Amino acid sequence: MLDLVFSIDSIITAVGLVDELWIMYVAVIVSISIMLLIAKNISDFINKHPSLKILALAFLMMIGLTLIAEGFKLHIPKAYIYFSMAFSFFVNIVQIRKKV
Repeated sequence: MLDLVFSIDSIITAVGLVDELWIMYVAVIVSISIMLLIAKNISDFINKHPSLKILALAFLMMIGLTLIAEGFKLHIPKAYIYFSMAFSFFVNIVQIRKKV
């Protein structure tokens, strides 16, 4: 079920962020393939570190809001989004390592 949700999310994100249809197809195929190959490892890691669930949901909400903003012709530079996601992930990894 989780694969289905993230596959749909990948499709929506690809449609919203690219102008070329073939890029969307490649993104969906690659993301599904990766999920199928490493789903068990990721599931074990996420269950071990539940704070990452909250971070992943926050990332999904941020991408969703970005797509909504793009729909209203409000451009948000992708560098802001990528930097905030990378910084949040870095802080979370530091917290995980600190707990161990």
